[in-house]
Amino acid sequence: MATLTDLFAYPVVQAPMAGGGSTPRLAAAVSEAGGLGFLAAGYKTPEAMYEEIKQVRSLTANPFGMNLFMPQPITADPAAVEVYAEQLAGEATWYDTPLGDPDSGNDDAYEAKISVLLDNPVPVVSFTFGCPDRDTLDALARVGTFTVVTVTSTAEALAAQRAGADAVCVQGIEAGGHQGTHRDDAELDCAGVGLLALVPQVRDAVQLPVIAAGGLMRGDQIASVLAVGADAAQLGTAFLVCPESGANALHKRAITDPVFTHTELTRAFSGRPARGLVNRFMREHGPYAPAAYPQIHHLTAPLRRAAAAAGDPQAMALWAGQGHRLARSVAAGELVALLADELDAAREAMAARSAS
Repeated sequence: MATLTDLFAYPVVQAPMAGGGSTPRLAAAVSEAGGLGFLAAGYKTPEAMYEEIKQVRSLTANPFGMNLFMPQPITADPAAVEVYAEQLAGEATWYDTPLGDPDSGNDDAYEAKISVLLDNPVPVVSFTFGCPDRDTLDALARVGTFTVVTVTSTAEALAAQRAGADAVCVQGIEAGGHQGTHRDDAELDCAGVGLLALVPQVRDAVQLPVIAAGGLMRGDQIASVLAVGADAAQLGTAFLVCPESGANALHKRAITDPVFTHTELTRAFSGRPARGLVNRFMREHGPYAPAAYPQIHHLTAPLRRAAAAAGDPQAMALWAGQGHRLARSVAAGELVALLADELDAAREAMAARSAS
């Protein structure tokens, strides 16, 4: 089986962005340019996931990855979800849409997706919101798939190593979108560790390749995480604004719009901590959103779709990392080349400083 560095010419991984950001065109463009492109199976049917795999294969012969969400334990308090639904009644009236059914499913068709990936192997499969068991990781290894588990702590990285993962994606608190914590504990909200502090801790704890993720937008930042022990860097927000991204145009514009001054972690849209641009919906509802994923995700989905259809970004989930101001709206292949050039320049500068 391939090692991590066999999968790309440049240590640039395009983050899987569930909800529309990741597309076959984006993943293929990144892989064709020498990075590692990723699809996102989250919120898709197994059939839709397989169709996207076929599309990428028609566009590139280079390695690419697929990301899966782990099934979530049923821990949400139904009464808390009901109270939050009552709070959102005014939003439903304003956007003229009913709220979604919070009990639409917890497992995201995980087992069916694993079956598809065993029958039709892809080069890389990564996991978010938990760690698969050894049997699953061993089965993927037998069909030649390289496996990556998203972690946010050394304890999670150790669990991934024990289970037999081939690598870990170390996610700092700067990252846009959902925090990939293995256990959703409301008492630990905003207690995550910054990427430059977390990567060396994980590097010391496990003997696995490390992909660093969180707030990275430029090649000199990639050089920094490589210098502290990462083997590659994963960027999401940087690729979100590319023309090949499937993100809503309102979302793309908001990334660099001065109206949106900063990001925060919130449970407002999904019931799980996720970093996004602060908008009206986040300010008004974030403090009251319960720890209830994916129930709150299902509940708010119609509101988010209606807001997008109405051209109103103030009730959309505008996921973005802390480095969003540095976004560059260029083609994905061009962005990979820019990042590679910036990385080379940063390494040369580091070497020159060390020699002086």
